[in-house]
Amino acid sequence: MVRGIVIRVGIILLLAAGSVAATGANAPLNFTRDVKPILARRCFACHGASKHEGGLRLDNAESAVAALDSGEHAIVPGDVEQSALIARVTTADEAERMPPEGKPLASQEVETLKRWIKSGAAYQKHWAFVPPERHAPPDVKNKLWVVNPIDAFVLAKLEQAGFEPAAAADKRTLARRAYFGVTGLPPTNEQLQAFLDDSAPEAWPRLVDTLLASPHFGEQWARHWLDLVRFAETNSFERDGLKPNAWRYRDYVIRSLNEDKPYDQFIREQLAGDELEKITNDSMIATAYYRLGTWDDEPADPQQARYDEFDDILSTTGQAFLGLTIGCARCHDHKIDPLTQSDYYGLLAFFADVTPYADTSERDPMRFSQWDMSTPEERARRAALRKKADDIRAESRAIEEVGVQRMSAADQEVARTPDRTALLQNKLERHLNVSEWTQYQEINKRLAAALEEIKNQPPPDSALALAMCEPHPQPTHILMRGSAHAPGDVVEPHFPAIFGDAIPKIPAAAADARSAGRRRVLAEWITSPRNMLTARVMVNRVWQHYFGRGLVRSTNNFGELGTPPTHPELLDFLALWLVDHNWQLKPLHRLILTSNTYQMSSTANERALAADPTNDLLWRFDPRRLSAEELHDATLVATGQFNPKMFGPGFYPTLSKEVLATQSRPGDGWGQSPSDEQARRSVYMHLKRSLLPPLLTAFDFPDVDATCEARFVTTQPGQALAMLHSEFFNEQAAKLAARTTAAAGRDPQAQVAQAIRFALNRPATKDEVAAGLELMDRLTKQHNLKPENALRYWCLTVLNLNEFVYLD
Repeated sequence: MVRGIVIRVGIILLLAAGSVAATGANAPLNFTRDVKPILARRCFACHGASKHEGGLRLDNAESAVAALDSGEHAIVPGDVEQSALIARVTTADEAERMPPEGKPLASQEVETLKRWIKSGAAYQKHWAFVPPERHAPPDVKNKLWVVNPIDAFVLAKLEQAGFEPAAAADKRTLARRAYFGVTGLPPTNEQLQAFLDDSAPEAWPRLVDTLLASPHFGEQWARHWLDLVRFAETNSFERDGLKPNAWRYRDYVIRSLNEDKPYDQFIREQLAGDELEKITNDSMIATAYYRLGTWDDEPADPQQARYDEFDDILSTTGQAFLGLTIGCARCHDHKIDPLTQSDYYGLLAFFADVTPYADTSERDPMRFSQWDMSTPEERARRAALRKKADDIRAESRAIEEVGVQRMSAADQEVARTPDRTALLQNKLERHLNVSEWTQYQEINKRLAAALEEIKNQPPPDSALALAMCEPHPQPTHILMRGSAHAPGDVVEPHFPAIFGDAIPKIPAAAADARSAGRRRVLAEWITSPRNMLTARVMVNRVWQHYFGRGLVRSTNNFGELGTPPTHPELLDFLALWLVDHNWQLKPLHRLILTSNTYQMSSTANERALAADPTNDLLWRFDPRRLSAEELHDATLVATGQFNPKMFGPGFYPTLSKEVLATQSRPGDGWGQSPSDEQARRSVYMHLKRSLLPPLLTAFDFPDVDATCEARFVTTQPGQALAMLHSEFFNEQAAKLAARTTAAAGRDPQAQVAQAIRFALNRPATKDEVAAGLELMDRLTKQHNLKPENALRYWCLTVLNLNEFVYLD
């Protein structure tokens, strides 16, 4: 009944070959939807913008029809027989067949290329690189099914294909779907019954409004955002040190979503919260976006590591906000999209004032990455103390350089590495005269005293943030092949050429400026209503998390190698709708949730399933498995242990000694939280990059080192083993048994039924009661278990039912 939602390779092949949602045998071809994905995936690597083997370039019309080195023409518009491209992709000679690696083109792909050439081989600009167009909702035959514009766009395609939408889901199914989709938690039996008893026509919109107003909305949707920005609370690499106060960023996201902060403001605060006209603690906390990535505190090549940090920021920004894989242009022009290396470094130049997470010589993030949220007077006092220490440190460094310059060339090289401290301890004295050495020791005593004075100050109320910038950064160079040691031409901050925007004029920062002022320019450009990607990318993400996939399945890649939209007019409609509604997301959620498209059942239709197995036409609602966090949290709700406490530092789930032993220093940096704290929502779970809880990773919790557009949805043995044998699920089964006994007493039949009601929000069936009684009877009589232990195993069984783990 339930299938995996994302099987990426299979989906891409189906989409490229042409599904019902895209083309039928007689439907008109669309170049960007039907043809270009084939060329991009199978041809552009050798015959694209940066590589033209055999003189063939297929990424633009003029080059595609030009004569090849051989004198032939790969494409002759209107003439399939004379087009060498078709001959090369269909030949039986493996030495001649294209592409030279991988499987030959599928028959449907070849047929698509033939139809395209026969129809004139027309090229069109990639759909995502054209501004959204306003589309009126189309006319449909079944007007009664349309309750809002979403339904009109969906139904029009269904009617065109000769399909009908699935019937509406029953109220219980719909309520559970919405509770999990909006809040990530199941309804209580009382909440569900209240909705079932409400027969008013406005019962469903009223429930939607209630859920969108719930504080749990922000917790659920923050988790989706945290996947995108690779949120974790440690640095990775061997030491995997703590990022102090990273949890404040998580809380900022939850608050912002609950308050329905306009999405454009949400972006501006994260990219330039320290450069806005009104700087607040919240806008500063938002800049922790720049500090969430991995950080190597002892890099072998510090200069290259620095540009790796920049690349992490730029790649995440490009994918999360724009749906562009701009990182692919770091070492050379993008192989697929019209993005040049100059575009990459032009965008990187906007981030040039972003300091490293910490100085690798100190490994202390306080100066660069901890924002003091104290009163202005307290901040000024601490700043003065830090400046005093920095000035003394500069004096010390100046004398050190005198000694270093007297050392051998080899030692001078060592002085520029993390081994500098050991070198100075061993050799500096012998390269300074007596006066210099005496002065150096006195300076270091003053420095120690200044640092001690800072240490003795009351600890500030701090937040992870972009606490210090470089307001006058060095020029940005194109790096040849991406090497920090091979600088090329200087580039100024500019936007990718495909957007057609002028190079911004950014004045040099004032002498006393805190930052360069460039990131605000970038943020304003990204959030401009004229930006052709920002709104599209965000509405697609909201759609993705309600329907299991976006209208564009490759939600981080709207480029030419991404999957084309199944409903391009609907995507444009929603993008412009978001901008028209002040970029506020809750109205968009409401529009989707109140559509009949969302309210369809998951019932399969054999004809539709055969013709459109990936449900591109949206002829039904795809069932889905709960996410790792939803499963964890739903279990706590079912057992009555759930702690709704919001915000604050995260909790540490109990991990076995075997799991802790996987660290280089077992257990280092892992705390112990009381049981009531461990019963909080999993969004508040402490995330240590080197020690992700196995219960989460078993259910496809993402790699937190890079942006995650969509989680894998797997079915594998480790999941069943975790749910049957893990300490967490066995403890929760015991809690459910105790809750069941308290509610139902000692009668086994009542206990069996009550456990079902607590876990599944419905009465037990006769067959379920019979199965539960038979299991408990066998456990007590054949295995000599006490009745309470037999009940525990029944509760464990209930928590392992598909109905608990999956949603229709």
